[in-house]
Amino acid sequence: MQITDTIRYVGVNDHDVDLFEGQYIVPNGMAYNSYVILDEKIAVMDTVDARFTHEWLDHIETALAARQPDYLIVQHMEPDHSANIANFMQVYPHAKIVATAKAFTMMQQFFGTDFSDRKVVVGEGDTLSLGGRTLTFVTAPMVHWPEVMVTYDNKDRVLFSADGFGKFGALDAEEAWDCEARRYYIGIVGKYGTQVQNLLKKAAGLDIAIICPLHGPVLRENLGHYLNLYHTWSSYTPETEGILIAYTSIYGHTKKAVEQLAEKLRAKGCPKVVVNDLARCDMAEAVEDAFRYSKLVLATTTYNAGIFPFMREFIDHLTERNYQNRTVALIENGSWAPLAAKTMKQMLEPCKNLTFTETTVRIRSALNEESSAQLEALSEELCHDYLEQQSETANKNDLTALFKIGYGLYVVTSNDGKKDNGLIVNTVSQVTDTPNRIAVTINKQNYSHHVIKQTGILNVNCLSTDAPFQVFETFGFQSGRSADKFANCTPLRSDNGLAFLPRYINAFLSLKVEEYVDLGTHGMFICSVTEARVISSKESMTYAYYQAQVKPKPQTAGKKGFVCKICGYIYEGDALPEDYICPLCKHGAADFEPIQ
Repeated sequence: MQITDTIRYVGVNDHDVDLFEGQYIVPNGMAYNSYVILDEKIAVMDTVDARFTHEWLDHIETALAARQPDYLIVQHMEPDHSANIANFMQVYPHAKIVATAKAFTMMQQFFGTDFSDRKVVVGEGDTLSLGGRTLTFVTAPMVHWPEVMVTYDNKDRVLFSADGFGKFGALDAEEAWDCEARRYYIGIVGKYGTQVQNLLKKAAGLDIAIICPLHGPVLRENLGHYLNLYHTWSSYTPETEGILIAYTSIYGHTKKAVEQLAEKLRAKGCPKVVVNDLARCDMAEAVEDAFRYSKLVLATTTYNAGIFPFMREFIDHLTERNYQNRTVALIENGSWAPLAAKTMKQMLEPCKNLTFTETTVRIRSALNEESSAQLEALSEELCHDYLEQQSETANKNDLTALFKIGYGLYVVTSNDGKKDNGLIVNTVSQVTDTPNRIAVTINKQNYSHHVIKQTGILNVNCLSTDAPFQVFETFGFQSGRSADKFANCTPLRSDNGLAFLPRYINAFLSLKVEEYVDLGTHGMFICSVTEARVISSKESMTYAYYQAQVKPKPQTAGKKGFVCKICGYIYEGDALPEDYICPLCKHGAADFEPIQ
């Protein structure tokens, strides 16, 4: 396979493997990828599994066309990629190995030698010239082993991404990327979200046209889709709005309760309900679903004063992979001493930012009138936001939405007649209650100010504390005049036709401008309320919470200059120009402070 004019694919397909890493079912096999870069000097990127030595060496020989390789670059020492290092070095005695110091330590462990007379140790930012191109090495520790690095080819703009952006399945299998890549990521890399986020930040500074992973297909088109998914997965953000019900049942009574709950959830507008019997399903699929969907229901029996073994295993998988940022509901069944809910909640204590429902369903052996009522209450609680998001079922005059307004952060949405727009504001306040009047103040330089003056309508989305930094990047760090802020989000619609966010808000208000006050640099819109919906009971996002919990801490160590208090952008230099504008959030010099 030809990747570019000078890069060849020399990997192999494995259709004999049934369990990858001894635990993941791979019905369509696996690909072990390897690449040859042909330049004035030649580099081979990684080796393959031990069972494919001769097939791989044959592929390399064909790609070389009688030339000799100069380097073997080892990005990852897991045996499915490194098993043939010694064989390669024997066949090509003049080649050198390029790897991190930790990788050479592991070579000593695997092969009894670190090839000391032929090794080239590289670290963060080091480069290797092959003649017409330069390879830059970027360390990626714990993605998902400590020795990992990725490699960037500046000529063909190729990122050799090690295990990143990989998936289950051989290259000749016809299947969608997302599902098997998600299962692969959550199962194998999911624990290391922080490390993946760090790598994505490094990758953001590279001009990437092609991604060459060590498993799965070469990615050439729509790279933003794959990068966005990796950002979602590694930030532990729900990818799909919906509810997973994971259960175990011995005599069928818990199963019956689960089936009734699923039916109620669908009837109340839940966009997706997935049910997994943990005793029979693929456990890796169930774990994948837990990370994919926004809400989780755990239903199990009390068993040996604890919980059923398959449920214990499932929760162990979640906590091991840093499960977080989800709503969780519990259903327990017990004939004489129900302890399952208490046990499950204790097991989930290491998980961050879990919101447990107020309703816990307790079944005494079989469903009765009381536990059936609890199922109904739980379905109402889980679906409240879905009901409020739908025009047909929403309470559109719930003025308790006004109680969600504080000194917080909001997304103000509008529409210029061509596309939806939105911006972050922190200046929303209720100014009267008879009649209800809301004041929204917006900088005149913002495109939204112009749009709202023209149209006279707007929506105020009250952000909740589960809103990730990506929301602030999308709506706060770019202009709606030049960017489509809803490009990666399908909005919902209020009765005035404007967008409201499907996630990360606890309420929204549709407003009609009644009066405008010119404040010089800003304009204040005095508005009446035409619609008010409460979406959830989650806490409102305050400015203080954003600063302390959401905004990434700027990496100022060893740097001299000024840091933006709004977004964390660092300006390096002895003096900050008075007219300097932050390139990310567009705030001026007044919002910068010296790096201490």
